Amino acid sequence: MDEFRVRRYNRASWGQVTCRKLAAAPSQMNSQPLDLSIIVPAYNEENRLPKTLDGIVAYVRAKGRRAEIIVVDDGSNDGTAALVNAYSQGFSEIRLVSNGTNRGKGYSVRHGMLEARGEIALFTDADLSTPIAEADKLVAALREQDYDAAIGSRAVDRSLIEIHQSAIREQAGILFNRMVRWIMGIRFSDTQCGFKAFRRERCRIIFEQQRIERFGFDPEILFLAKRHGLRVAEVPVRWSHDEGTKVNVAADGMRMLLDLLVIRWNAVAGRYPRDPKSR
Repeated sequence: MDEFRVRRYNRASWGQVTCRKLAAAPSQMNSQPLDLSIIVPAYNEENRLPKTLDGIVAYVRAKGRRAEIIVVDDGSNDGTAALVNAYSQGFSEIRLVSNGTNRGKGYSVRHGMLEARGEIALFTDADLSTPIAEADKLVAALREQDYDAAIGSRAVDRSLIEIHQSAIREQAGILFNRMVRWIMGIRFSDTQCGFKAFRRERCRIIFEQQRIERFGFDPEILFLAKRHGLRVAEVPVRWSHDEGTKVNVAADGMRMLLDLLVIRWNAVAGRYPRDPKSR
């Protein structure tokens, strides 16, 4: 098996430095249909992505999954794109998709989902706050119990939280969930965990109709799943808070609350037409 070295830009010297030696694998992208697409939205993530990509590649190879890993660069101004391109030279599973400019996490997830080719498409945060091995639980819900979507949840079993957020963040999350239940009429304990999987073809209409581009997109896609009669499982997963989170409790929290009203208005205005084939 050939070897190569992943290189990324050193911002201090604007040169390239060797990061690590990795084993290359033969391409499987053009042979058989893909089982799984893993979408990683990324904005200025050159420091966290190496560990994340190493972990995801190790997971899909250990499981023998026919998979692709799509990193969606959301207009980063660091070395994110260069890093992903370097990884893709040795890992045939990895490909880079670019938004061009900064559009937000919701837009990035939508872009990645519509680019995906796997039977199941899963998105995860760039910090892997939920370990990628927890994907087994979501995939099992889809394949063994015939759910259309499965969402990771921190609230179903809080004993699985390994590193907690601050008390303020946790209380803000609980309050937001109550507002989601009241305004949206969806009864999940945790809509905001960034670890969700979908049967791609069945759920494509969700992402075709999704309009919220930033952090408030999760309630929208779950609202759309309900609107189209799709079955969604809420699955307890392990989770650890990362201090590098980009969510601002005050500013983003207010915007997310306003997004709930926008979603409701979109529904009233007919912007989410029901699929005639919905269950």
